[in-house]
Amino acid sequence: MQAQRLIATAQALMAGDRGLLAMDESTGTCNKRFAELGIALTEEARRAYRDMIVTTPHLGDAISGAILYDETIRQKTLRGLPFARALEDAGIIPGIKVDAGAKALAAHPGELVTEGLDGLRERLADYATMGARFAKWRAVITIGGATPSRGCIEANAHALARYAGLCQEAGLVPIVEPEVLMDGDHPLERCAAVTQAVLLAVFNQLDTQQVMLEGMLLKPNMVLPGAACTEQSTVDDVADATVQCFSRAVPAAVPGIAFLSGGQAAGLASARLNAMNVRFKSRLPWALSFSFARAIQQPALAAWRGVAANVPAAQQALFHRADCNRAARRGEYDAQADAPRQA
Repeated sequence: MQAQRLIATAQALMAGDRGLLAMDESTGTCNKRFAELGIALTEEARRAYRDMIVTTPHLGDAISGAILYDETIRQKTLRGLPFARALEDAGIIPGIKVDAGAKALAAHPGELVTEGLDGLRERLADYATMGARFAKWRAVITIGGATPSRGCIEANAHALARYAGLCQEAGLVPIVEPEVLMDGDHPLERCAAVTQAVLLAVFNQLDTQQVMLEGMLLKPNMVLPGAACTEQSTVDDVADATVQCFSRAVPAAVPGIAFLSGGQAAGLASARLNAMNVRFKSRLPWALSFSFARAIQQPALAAWRGVAANVPAAQQALFHRADCNRAARRGEYDAQADAPRQA
């Protein structure tokens, strides 16, 4: 294990008040978003879209790392550079999604477990030769009347830890992503309790698998009421509940927490991250950052719509959202000033 290299990469991903851009949507997910805007559902269209993202001027000022999908890391930009190389040239560390998706968990109706451990050692070695320096694995936890079960939490925690150990063996920083979904009508307090239980199980398994915490990053959900909950919490209440939960469950050795957006509106995700940093940044052992997908990409995708002439406007929209989240890391995001851009 290349301990110092792993630590240096993890720290670089958290440096400069920057964050991660998740551009690792599967072909099916990407095509679904394209279809909503009338964009061609082709490999070439996906390549052109990701080229627009990667070639955005000054993107490296706000983004430290980008998570790629298998299709993308094997492709070249429109100018003929491998995407991983183009990211490095822009000052952005390339990463790769390596899980095989969430599948039904046997004997646990309605619950999922993420698969992909078979052959992972070999795949990680291949991705490293393609330029990846970190990886990502997502586990999905659903809150319901009788869920999540202990079996579901433990199965996903074990898989995350096994994946993380294999990553560090290969010299890649593991991004550990246990996502408690915001689907449902549960209150803020239920999400906090479930998120804490999931995090405690994950870090117990990481310890069991001898994962070096200084050489990994956590990509979790914020603590939120369910999307269908009749009582939606204030930005400050979300900040308080989230930081309290993570203070109880995340060891100080972890360099950073890069929150996923999980379907939140772009401005709201920025405002919640901002509130956490305004209220707690100076007192926390780990950096609070972002690893957003739709909350950065969606305005740019809507501006682009598959038309080459729209690339400059789309890139401007993309950089704006990335820069808003950099400001949120500093506790300097102005939600009111940003509101017209969200209309």
